[in-house]
Parts: sequence; structure tokens; C-alpha cells
Amino acid sequence: MASIRRTLSPLYQDRSYHIGVASAQAHKLFSTNNNSGKYSSLTSTSAVSAAFVYIRRKGFRRSFYRCMIFFILGLLLGVFPSGHVDNEINKHDFSFEMKPPHVNVQLDTKGNFALSAVSLGVEKTTPQLDRLSRFDYVERKQVIVITPTYNRALQAYFLNRLGQVLRLVQPPLLWIVVEMTSASAETAEILRKTGVMYRHLVCANKNNTNVKDRGVHQRNAGLEHIERHRLDGIVYFADDDNVYSLELFESLRNISRFGTWPVAMLAQSKNKAILEGPVCNASQVIGWHTNEKSKKLRRFHVDMSGFAFNSTILWDPKRWKRPFSNPIRQLDTVKEGFQETTFIEQVVEDESQMESIPPSCSRILNWHLHLDAHGLVYPRGWLLQKNLEVVQLIR
Repeated sequence: MASIRRTLSPLYQDRSYHIGVASAQAHKLFSTNNNSGKYSSLTSTSAVSAAFVYIRRKGFRRSFYRCMIFFILGLLLGVFPSGHVDNEINKHDFSFEMKPPHVNVQLDTKGNFALSAVSLGVEKTTPQLDRLSRFDYVERKQVIVITPTYNRALQAYFLNRLGQVLRLVQPPLLWIVVEMTSASAETAEILRKTGVMYRHLVCANKNNTNVKDRGVHQRNAGLEHIERHRLDGIVYFADDDNVYSLELFESLRNISRFGTWPVAMLAQSKNKAILEGPVCNASQVIGWHTNEKSKKLRRFHVDMSGFAFNSTILWDPKRWKRPFSNPIRQLDTVKEGFQETTFIEQVVEDESQMESIPPSCSRILNWHLHLDAHGLVYPRGWLLQKNLEVVQLIR
């Protein structure tokens, strides 16, 4: 067989010893035993091929060793992290204050000393729970205030005064304002500026212009709205011309079914004040305040602004075991002054189902004053066309 030897390039003359060494080593690897005597040498082509195989194996081992070194180095860096440690975590999550442990030393039956369990004094704290405890959520009942109103000279004054009181009440509170014929722009503007959550309604019975029945139909419109939308809360009829204390609205949330309290009223003659409402013993109603002989015919002697009740009575009769399922509404067929008692008779059976607000009815929480000016004309848009005339007194 002819032997072909390739001349090395001048650029690789200095690397000839590598190939020579590899050829010698490959010759040792692939040569057979001297005792066999069958093969004594390798050809040049076989030696070069063996040398490249050896170099390839040697390079694979070198890469493998390098990968193992970097793998072990990365594993050590992961197990033992270095760098900045958040001091905020160590400060809040754990307390490493060294405290002397509390040790109990006792004698056993054999007279030897026995030690109880010893705590190391490293206590884990939960700062997130401490922060959340500052903002404790207190569940409150919703107060639903129904206010009938109509266009008159002092309407803006009455609505603004009542709105400012409701603005100070803790939420949730819903103010339902009902007008008779149409929702006026002046009333809507006042409600928007109060900052109270409200609903501006219009009475469905727009054909009725009787002054006596106006408030009855407006309150029934509010009751129908509560029943239709199943609003949950304490319902209270608050006329806009009355005076209310802030404590009254906060006390309404303590009512479970029906609550009542005495109301201070200014007599029609405006020369004396009368008290109308329950006589209480602790939280029980045991009688009624009444001054007029004609009002003795009423079952419950209470003013329209002197009671409140749970709204679920309107739309959940099974919960309160009502014997009838007819809608609870105020009646326009009864005489004036009997709307309160006929309405309460639909809600409760007797005084045993009533609660006194506040306990023992010890304070007056609202006042019913007849201060409306009937001689003044309602100004459109709350603007007067002419300036007020100035009267100069001549001495």
C-alpha cells in the first residue's frame, strides 16, 4: 500500500510536536501485544485519525471539568448569599432582644433538681396584623331617611340644614328625598352640594294636589322604592322643617325591629311646648305622653318623626312572622293626626315589640317646630328679580 504524507503548512510548523506526541501515544494505544507478533505498526493515516480522536476526547473532558467547577461555584453562591440584607425585615419580623429565660426549678420525688422547658426569648412578631388592627372595620346598619319636600320660600334653608346634619352622620346613610309633581332643578342642586348619598324621587300620584295628603303619598313613594329594591337598614321619616340632633341618627342603628322616643313639639298657638311620645322604663315602653283630649282615641301617641323601624319588615314578612303580606303604607283615608297610629299598627302589634331610644327615653333628640312662613312666595331658582327695598327710619 502506498503511503501518502502531506507536507505541513509553514503556518503550523511550530505545532508538529503535538501531532508527533499524539501519534506516538496513539501508536501505543492501538498497537497489539509484542507476543502476538501479528501487527507491529500503524500506517500514517491511521495514526493521524487516532490523534484527532484523542484530542477530541481530551477536549470533552476539559469542558466537562469546567462545567462542574462553575456548577459547584453557583451552588455555593446560592446557599450562602452575599450582599445587602434588608434591615427592615429583621427589625419588624423578629425581635432578637436577649432576655433572661424564665426557668422553673423543682424537686422531683428522688430529691433531684428538675428544670422545666426553657424559652430562648426570640419572639416572632407579625407587623402586618399590627398595622391592620389600627383600621378596625366596624359594621354599621344603614340609616334610610325619607324626606318629603315641596316648593316654598324656606325650602332651601330647611334642606341645607338637614343635609348638613346628615353629612356628619357616620356612613352608611341613604337620603331619599321625594317631591310631589316633578324633580326641581333647585332641589337637585342642593342635594348634590350636601355630599350625602341620596336618591331624588318623584311621587307617582301626580294628580293629587291636596295639601293634607301630599306628605302621605310622598312617604309611600319612598316606602315603595325601599320595598322594590329590597334596601336593608333602619327607615326614618324626617321632615325637612324639623330640628334633629346628631345623636338621634347614631342611636337609630341600635334598633332591631321598631324604636320610638319622645318628641318636643311647639303648640300651634306657639305659646307653649308639649311632649309627645312614649313613657319608658329602661328599654320598655309602658305608656304615652298626651295632652289633647281628642288624641286619646289614638292607639299610639307618637309624632311622625318619633319612630323608626327595620326596612326588612316591608319586603320580608316571613322573617317577622307577619300575619298578612299586604304592603305597609300610610293611609290617606284617615283623619289628620291618625296617619302615625294607623301606620304603626301595621308594623307592630303592641308595646312589647317596641324599643325605647335612648334607654328610658331620658333625652329629647329632635324637635317639631312650626316655623314655616306661609306669606312668602317661592322664588324661582332662589333668585329675587328685584333687590330688597331698604327702609330708612327717620328719627
